[in-house]
Amino acid sequence: MSASTTIPENVRSLAKDLTTGYPRSPRTKLAGYVLAARCLDKCRAELSGTQGEYHYACPLDRMFLDFAGISPEAFKQAVADGRSDEEMDRWIREHATNGSKGEVVHWNNAMRDKRISELDTKVQIYLEEYVEECLPGRVVYHWFDVYDIEEKRLDAPLISDH
Repeated sequence: MSASTTIPENVRSLAKDLTTGYPRSPRTKLAGYVLAARCLDKCRAELSGTQGEYHYACPLDRMFLDFAGISPEAFKQAVADGRSDEEMDRWIREHATNGSKGEVVHWNNAMRDKRISELDTKVQIYLEEYVEECLPGRVVYHWFDVYDIEEKRLDAPLISDH
């Protein structure tokens, strides 16, 4: 997409203001994929200039896009065309190049269940520091919990000093 591309008004009306709110949980599915709805929220917000601290096509979004076999540019163009959630659901299903429904279900479960200890060392170091700074005193074991705790969809127990 070029910088001069005009964004349809319905993209702006569908976009969440991520300067004051949050994208959907990484657990929320779109077109059968976890991460997809969150990716869509961030893309719409970026196109509308309301992304705040969020970034479309970040490593988290790319996990979904790479697995689905969809380029970030193609996804962004589909969003910029003003598609609704239902239309994006269909578009993703039509353009995804990965295999069977079983593969998608397996991938979804692997993503939802992924523990921080299963991530690359560099990511573990980052999250260790991030949780300590942004979620002080919280017990966090699963990767998606970091987002859901920070974005106030999930409460995590405090570490007890007892």
